[in-house]
Amino acid sequence: MKRLFDLFLVLTAGVILILPIMAVAVAVRLTSPGPALYWSDRVGRHNRIFRMPKFRSMRIGTPAVATHLLQDPDAWLTPIGAFLRKTSLDELPQLWSILTGDMSFVGPRPALFNQDDLVALRSERGVHELVPGLTGWAQINGRDELPIPDKVELDVEYLRRRSFLFDLRILWQTVVKVLRRDGVSH
Repeated sequence: MKRLFDLFLVLTAGVILILPIMAVAVAVRLTSPGPALYWSDRVGRHNRIFRMPKFRSMRIGTPAVATHLLQDPDAWLTPIGAFLRKTSLDELPQLWSILTGDMSFVGPRPALFNQDDLVALRSERGVHELVPGLTGWAQINGRDELPIPDKVELDVEYLRRRSFLFDLRILWQTVVKVLRRDGVSH
């Protein structure tokens, strides 16, 4: 049922958001050199690596590490990068990953391929069995501000509590958090 819900929602969102997606793509291309999309290697279900698209908010040549690990993250942002991140518009291309089944709307956020500490903790706790999500329980309970062990504890709680109604609650709370721009550091 979750996969059918994801397909219904991604097709609906795709139709509604096609013009904003095209506008953001053009804005990214006009404000900085390079492609509109950045394809990031991410860790999916069963620790399988997949390529996840995002609108490029960082300059070409930015090291492929979590933003909080950069010496001066703001120095790497494109002219509209901060806006894209604060509004979560950079996440829109991930609808493709949901359509292809690499992601779901709700689940633990996919780790970067080189976040070995996060991947190891999730594997120890069984979280690696879940399809990663566009949003998740950890996202609405701290997002970028959470230390990795706390994030994994929330992922484990999601693993235990997951249900269609819990997913709907997380989706609703995500919309509220995005509109308020809560928990976004860069």
